[in-house]
Amino acid sequence: MSTTAPTISELIAQERRLTLPRFGYDEAYALGGLLVTLARERHAPVAIDIRRGAQQLFHAALPGSSADNDAWIDRKRRVVERYGESSYLVGTRFRAKGTTFEQSSRLDPDTYAAHGGSFPIGVEGAGVIGTVTVSGLPQAEDHALVVEALERFLTRGA
Repeated sequence: MSTTAPTISELIAQERRLTLPRFGYDEAYALGGLLVTLARERHAPVAIDIRRGAQQLFHAALPGSSADNDAWIDRKRRVVERYGESSYLVGTRFRAKGTTFEQSSRLDPDTYAAHGGSFPIGVEGAGVIGTVTVSGLPQAEDHALVVEALERFLTRGA
């Protein structure tokens, strides 16, 4: 899993490439299970959250994670819900302008966090319909774990 900081164009390409043909309860469970498997293989102390709209369809907390990770999930997820892009892309756009999300977004940092780990669930013909979020690793690794899981999920025939 690469932890090199991706460029804005790479992050945009990921979102376009990782659009799903459909997404419901069964897909949420399968994607969540895949994330749990990948995280367990790496002994990653993460919490995982998958939502469609306002409904939480999947949640898991692995050994070493804490309630703090759930708070980070909420903050990162809100960025995706507001901007329609991954939390990592939003933060990267601000950094590319020579500032930070916290300094320039005018949003409460206790409510929003543009740190890597929350990714929009896009469905062909429907747009962004939900989020998949991981918290517990450095932001580039949280993001990379979600991307890897979505890539594998699509390969398996979502």
